Amino acid sequence: MRTSRALAVTAAAGAFIGLAAPAASAWDGSTISVSPSTTHRGGSVTVTVNAHECNNGGRVSSTAFPSTRLHTSGGVATANVRIKHDAHIGSHSVTATCGSAGSVTREAALTVIHGGAGGGLGGSSSVGATPTDVAIGGSLVAAAAVGGGVFWLRRRGEARGGRA
Repeated sequence: MRTSRALAVTAAAGAFIGLAAPAASAWDGSTISVSPSTTHRGGSVTVTVNAHECNNGGRVSSTAFPSTRLHTSGGVATANVRIKHDAHIGSHSVTATCGSAGSVTREAALTVIHGGAGGGLGGSSSVGATPTDVAIGGSLVAAAAVGGGVFWLRRRGEARGGRA
């Protein structure tokens, strides 16, 4: 009789743990995503928290941006945040806090890089060759071509003069 009672208690405990485990594992760092995950100071990113714990709202925070309220739509909570102009370069963790569920942190969810995006108006960058640099370089190439041509013509004339 004692063995069957022990088995019943063990089975009940196993069922309880088995049913509770999926709920506990759902609220972890993988529920937080940042898009784009790499940005510059002053840039904007969207933080998405995909967990039922945040269906009634919550907040996201990081050392890279101020604490921001989550907006829920269709079971997914999102927040559009702007990266601080004084955020340090490198990776940052993002923490979501939702009601009585507590908070969860995703380590290195966001990377802040130096400067802005490398794209846009083509010649608007002040880094690289200026029109003056191009003119000087072009003049040097032209002088080398003329000098090489003169040298070649002189050598050719000497070869003809030596045969006669």
